[in-house]
Amino acid sequence: MAASGWITVVRRRLRPRAAAAVAPASPDDPAATTTGPRPASAPGGKIHELRAGGGLRATAGHLAARARPHRVFLLLLAVGAALRAVAMLGYRPALWFPDSYTYVVTAMRPRPDLVRPAGYSMFLRLLEPFHGFMVVTAVQHLIGLAVGVLLYVTVLRAGGPRWAAALATVPALLDAYQIQLEHLLVSDSLFALLVLGGVVAASRPPTWRSACAAGLLLAAATLTRTAGLPLIGLVTCWLLARAWTSRRGARRRPVVLAGLALVVALVPVGAYAGWFAATYHRFGIVGSNGVFLYSRTMAFADCAVMRPPADLAVLCDPTPPARRPPSQEYIWSATSPVVALPGITFTESTDRLAGRFASLAIRSQPFDYAASVLGEVARTFVWGRPVYPDREIYGYYQFPAESPPPPGRYPATVGAEFAARYERGPIGTRLVEPFAGVMRAYQDVARLPGTVLLLVMLAPPVVVAVRRRRGGRTGTAWTLPWLGSLALLAIPAATAQFDYRYVLPAVPLACLAAALVARGGEPRRGRPAGSANFE
Repeated sequence: MAASGWITVVRRRLRPRAAAAVAPASPDDPAATTTGPRPASAPGGKIHELRAGGGLRATAGHLAARARPHRVFLLLLAVGAALRAVAMLGYRPALWFPDSYTYVVTAMRPRPDLVRPAGYSMFLRLLEPFHGFMVVTAVQHLIGLAVGVLLYVTVLRAGGPRWAAALATVPALLDAYQIQLEHLLVSDSLFALLVLGGVVAASRPPTWRSACAAGLLLAAATLTRTAGLPLIGLVTCWLLARAWTSRRGARRRPVVLAGLALVVALVPVGAYAGWFAATYHRFGIVGSNGVFLYSRTMAFADCAVMRPPADLAVLCDPTPPARRPPSQEYIWSATSPVVALPGITFTESTDRLAGRFASLAIRSQPFDYAASVLGEVARTFVWGRPVYPDREIYGYYQFPAESPPPPGRYPATVGAEFAARYERGPIGTRLVEPFAGVMRAYQDVARLPGTVLLLVMLAPPVVVAVRRRRGGRTGTAWTLPWLGSLALLAIPAATAQFDYRYVLPAVPLACLAAALVARGGEPRRGRPAGSANFE
């Protein structure tokens, strides 16, 4: 064979080996997992790096494609996070409310409090190893963002449109008063997330997991604020109603799950009540229900109409109801008849006496009581934000223009000492410009007016009524969140008085109800299998 022929044969035999040496290893090639990565200097190393870079770009492109449909919500979430960062930079480490000091005392010296359950104090206790109230406010701001995320995901999983899901998150993410409330050392932000989570869990298709989650979350909400206790009954009734509307042969399981949710909720609440009884020798989760209800009835109570017995007559106020101060003054003011009684205000005997007076007032003047409650609820829906109940309390809900002074009342001064131990340093609020000024300016323009909240509350029943009149199908997904928001607005007005910070935990539920009614009667096509149908 000629020399040229031998050369041709050799080239043909060597060509596949050379190609294999240059070609990068396939991810499915077993040899690729045993020989290890090829050094960059080896033949094909540059090609391997290029393929790796291409993989990162492909992953980034995939994530961008997944996020693109949610770009409006992601923008709202980013703006909300930025505003909260500005608040943390402007007001360090936190803003204080009169209740804050009591919460800190209970956190540092765990025992049930007579006025407030200890759930929020235990939250503070969990964060105590960090020795910084700035950590507390950071977590509370994350809670505020989590409320927005939970709203958005819940609406989408229920088949709602993205525009409605994003719109429902706007008050939770961007309302300046919501951000300011998260910066206050009070229980309302934590309470709002727990209530929202419990309602969402109860709205999911009934399983033992969803029933247990709803019960535990609402129990935690109750031990954070007593306004959560009626919601346990509301959710139980909702689950039983769903059982009633089920097919006759399929009712047993929903009834069992409703009982499971109730038991899971009442076990921790009952355990806390046992702790309270061991401490104060009376059963309950607080020891002030009678005094607070007494203060509520003093807005209308007329002893000439009530004709109380002698032991209750000491709690009468001769001042005409129209000239009396806001209800809360009958709890804390030294001139209040109940405060003037011997001993502390929240002794068992005083609380029972005040409760009896309140019960008599409601039975004697039921229409006056109803009108007073409706009047307090109506304060929620005014367009402006008038000063109420007084200038001092109203001022706590504003980003201040100067550092607040230290507390002056005795219980708060004791709490301030415990707070300094918690912080391991001074606890005064330090203002840092221009960040503080940015938040003050933002609070002047960015809030949810009460009248808009009223429209949000009216939207679900009105839309459902219109659809039914036209013969269209309507779902029931909106019902439980709507009832929950209504309860959160009515409970304080019926048992204490209206307060601006009591409104904010009800807003996410109202927005959720309005967003869920936007989806119509049928789930959106293409919803992932197993997602919640809320029916």
